[in-house]
Amino acid sequence: MTTLIDALQAHEGIVCTVGAGGKKSVLYQLAREHPGRVALTATVHTTEFPAELDVDTVIGEDRDLQARVLAADPARSVAYACPSSKPGRHAGASPGTIRSIHDAGGFAATFVKADGARMRWIKAPEADEPMLVPGADTVIPVLSARAIGEPLSERVAHRIDRVAEVTGIAPGELLTPEAVGRLLASEHGALQHAGRARVAPVINMVDNEIKEELARAAARAAIAMTSRFDCVVLCCLRRPERPVVAVVTG
Repeated sequence: MTTLIDALQAHEGIVCTVGAGGKKSVLYQLAREHPGRVALTATVHTTEFPAELDVDTVIGEDRDLQARVLAADPARSVAYACPSSKPGRHAGASPGTIRSIHDAGGFAATFVKADGARMRWIKAPEADEPMLVPGADTVIPVLSARAIGEPLSERVAHRIDRVAEVTGIAPGELLTPEAVGRLLASEHGALQHAGRARVAPVINMVDNEIKEELARAAARAAIAMTSRFDCVVLCCLRRPERPVVAVVTG
């Protein structure tokens, strides 16, 4: 059985998720599967870390985070963020602080939520998004298979005007597999600000045969449009014991 961390080759370095449709779920699954000491954090607002994760939690102001994380039990994984006035939420740490903590903290990997999508299934970034950590090793663009075949609307998409611009699909028109592939492959879409990082896309919520067929078509379209990645991982993170549905290579 292929694990998600093996499929994405996300065992080390700074790993950032971007996009929509399961960024946190991907990160939590990677943290569960990793055999070593890891850190979980975010550069943007995020929900409270799940209690079932076997990690120590550190919440503090950005200026204090490094000292507090480095003072944590060196045998334990750590989830850290800044406080937020919003109930049930944490604020993101600055990208520079995350870089510094990773370099000093002895973590095998740091898993970072680096984008927001307001619970939508697909998004395209504004000019200042995503908020990646400097020198990130791996960027994982995420989108939901549930968006494929749906009309482009605010119900399914965040930054709908940007999605329309990148995909060529007007609001109200169906998000075809080819259009979704174009979003994954675009330097103004899922690849924005990825720089020299290795890119490992995920299509999540592939929970039936119809969704798998659509996701495979979108993955093949994306691979044909770019040289930045040569495979796309299809997964169903509602099934954490067996999350990988397929790895599409073209």
